[in-house]
Amino acid sequence: MNLTERDLKVIWHPYTQMKTAAPAIGIVRGEGAGLFDERGKKYIDAVSSWWVNIHGHAHPYIAQKVSEQLHKLEHVIFAGFTHQGAIELAERLLAILPDNQQKAFYSDNGSTAIEVAIKMCLQYWLNKGHQRTKIIAFNNAYHGDTFGAMAVSGRSAFTKAFDSLLFEVEFIDTPNADNISDLKSQISNLKSSTACFIFEPLVQGSGGMLMYEAQYLDQLMAHCRQENVLMIADEVFTGFGRTGKLFACDHLQVQPDIMCFSKGLTGGTMALGLTTCTQHIYDAFLSDDRLKTLFHGHSFTANPVACAAALASLDLFLEPATAVNIQRIEALHRQFADKIKHHPKIKAIRQTGTIVAMEWETGNDTSYFNSLRDKLYHYFLAEGIILRPLGNIIYILPPYCITNAELNYVYNKIEQALEEI
Repeated sequence: MNLTERDLKVIWHPYTQMKTAAPAIGIVRGEGAGLFDERGKKYIDAVSSWWVNIHGHAHPYIAQKVSEQLHKLEHVIFAGFTHQGAIELAERLLAILPDNQQKAFYSDNGSTAIEVAIKMCLQYWLNKGHQRTKIIAFNNAYHGDTFGAMAVSGRSAFTKAFDSLLFEVEFIDTPNADNISDLKSQISNLKSSTACFIFEPLVQGSGGMLMYEAQYLDQLMAHCRQENVLMIADEVFTGFGRTGKLFACDHLQVQPDIMCFSKGLTGGTMALGLTTCTQHIYDAFLSDDRLKTLFHGHSFTANPVACAAALASLDLFLEPATAVNIQRIEALHRQFADKIKHHPKIKAIRQTGTIVAMEWETGNDTSYFNSLRDKLYHYFLAEGIILRPLGNIIYILPPYCITNAELNYVYNKIEQALEEI
């Protein structure tokens, strides 16, 4: 049996209705922006394998550093022990994050990085002797699939089975020129009971690559700071160059209290989560009273091999060539967006950094499950491109190593789809 046949016998895939889904494609190797199946067919990974891959698949430098680490130390319990990789990674990341970020807490993935942040905020107020339990989040937010992360995400088909079990959250719209005053008033009215405000800076990924302006987020954050509401920036998706700067928060003047990272943290090599915070958050947990401890941890917290991958990825990320590639992709996306924005099947097109998203005209049916989504997905697979639509929204989010020829091939096939589907 081939990989696809063997898979069908034993695997349950994420976000997949296993009764109706097409069989999974068996991938045997990767190189650059390409993935290759059992028959040798190449697929351009135009979505960075769920937004994690930033330097290309099977990058030799990351592979070398991971191999070296495996021969030195594969893992060590991170309670009462530490190691070089975890310390160096925290030192190097904190040096390039907003100035107020002072401490790093490791976890396993994006959802758990969010869980840590939420628990930090809730217990911060408890340790300070206050009962602040309300959380503010944006409509259409997505912060992960564990229960706390689901609770602060917008209610949707993905949370429906669990809605009655999720804690209450105050959802507000993303800010713009028309609603910023009203949003400030909402926050002021809630301030005495609010523990924190969590947000995806500039781009709401799973919500449909929804984008909003930094200037209005800055105003909202400044108001939160004035009202003593803690702020969590979810940079799991937007971090490591996706918005054109090192981090999406680099577009802002106001700094969050807590930041969350995963996905591109290891260059897409393996799972690792990180939550950073200010000194004043950390200090609220320092006490002779052991009940003020942050009781959170994971078996593979700060795994040395994952830290080695992250350090290698950071080396590559900070090379001048990576910034050049990010700027190149931004420019090509802009040219493509300008070219197709007036097409009658394009309802809207938007871009931030290396992310470009096209909303197809589907009338009133804009749900994640509309029929166009599957048609487009399989159309592009047949053409050797991995594009995973969010309902009627196609987006391109490639590894930074993608070539101009590969990007132009993706653009051309999207134009072809506009005429044929």
